[in-house]
Amino acid sequence: DWEHLRYFAAVGQHGSLSAAARVLQVEHSTVARRIQALEKSLGQALFTREAGGLRPSEAGRALLPAVEAMAQAARGIERSADQAATTAEGPSGLVRVGTTEGLGTTLLAGKLAALTCRHAQLSVDLLALPRLLHLSRREADIVISLERPKRGAVVVTRLADYDLYLYGEREYLARRPLVRETADLRHHAFVHYVDDLLFTKELQLIDSLYQPQRYAFRSTSITAQYEAVRAGAGLGVLPAFLADRDPRLARVHQPQARFTRTFWMSMPQEGQSVPRIQAVWRWLKETLKEEAQRLQPPQ
Repeated sequence: DWEHLRYFAAVGQHGSLSAAARVLQVEHSTVARRIQALEKSLGQALFTREAGGLRPSEAGRALLPAVEAMAQAARGIERSADQAATTAEGPSGLVRVGTTEGLGTTLLAGKLAALTCRHAQLSVDLLALPRLLHLSRREADIVISLERPKRGAVVVTRLADYDLYLYGEREYLARRPLVRETADLRHHAFVHYVDDLLFTKELQLIDSLYQPQRYAFRSTSITAQYEAVRAGAGLGVLPAFLADRDPRLARVHQPQARFTRTFWMSMPQEGQSVPRIQAVWRWLKETLKEEAQRLQPPQ
């Protein structure tokens, strides 16, 4: 049963039932049943349990290369079908786009939805998550990240730079001493990420500006931080594309309170030959170019 083999390959590649379930977008129990059914049909165990995951048994190691070759052949058939299905009507099929939460929810969600309206056969999964997504695990077809991928057979492009500033809610700022220099920040409360759950060093921002004794509010979500700043909980470093359009917020005009970061876009090398992925890749580059002023607005 090819489905059993497909699940076996996912567990072999990712090392656990839960990791394979995430990639295959099924329940953990479904993966376990598939593996059990395959082992029963072959009459031998394919994995041994170890601390932290599963390791292929001798029988599993012997089977895995053949199954991986079958999976590669299946992907080749899929690419051929994609090319045949791509007509004058435009791209066809599903593309999974992984991106940072703020960019995904604020700038890309509505525009990607509009793209699927223009191309009736195109579907998009937008994975706007506060964590790193892995192309090697096939979690997404295209990933937009804050760090340039350094390993793997991937295509990478510098997508866009964007600015972040220190913001406060206007009534909150009116009640506190004016910030003229870094020392004045001691009079303020702060909103930030949860340090031990921060998924990239590129977002360690406030510490380089000022080291508060405590944070009034912390969250893994930039959207939650934005809402906390709007509620008057304290000052927070927010992307300009998210905060500048909110009349309740104002930038804190402190010389060091501006940060510039870079969005990097990557895809597996094999994505270059898949029309639907190429179409969304080109569209993302064009869209971020058009939004350059919102990403880096005048100071």
